[in-house]
Amino acid sequence: MNECTESCPFLPRIEALEEESRHNKEAHKEFYSKLEASHTSVALIEQRLDQIKEDTEEIKETVQDMKDKPGKRWDGLVEKALWAVCAAVIAYLLGRVGL
Repeated sequence: MNECTESCPFLPRIEALEEESRHNKEAHKEFYSKLEASHTSVALIEQRLDQIKEDTEEIKETVQDMKDKPGKRWDGLVEKALWAVCAAVIAYLLGRVGL
């Protein structure tokens, strides 16, 4: 800029370009700041999505356990009934033998 004096015909254009350059630097800073914020938002959304997935899996397991519970109860009841029948048969046989 030292070579150009007040009478330089390109001086207004040079000053305009320098001003535009300063403005562009600020615009770029703002743009990258917003881009950084969007990356942060995406990371937060991913974290929340992972938590929702974990919660959903836990709910699915709980529902499956609730669905299986009546079947387990029935199986336990049948098992106990079989043990009672077996005990009665063994008691009957031991009674017939005389023990």
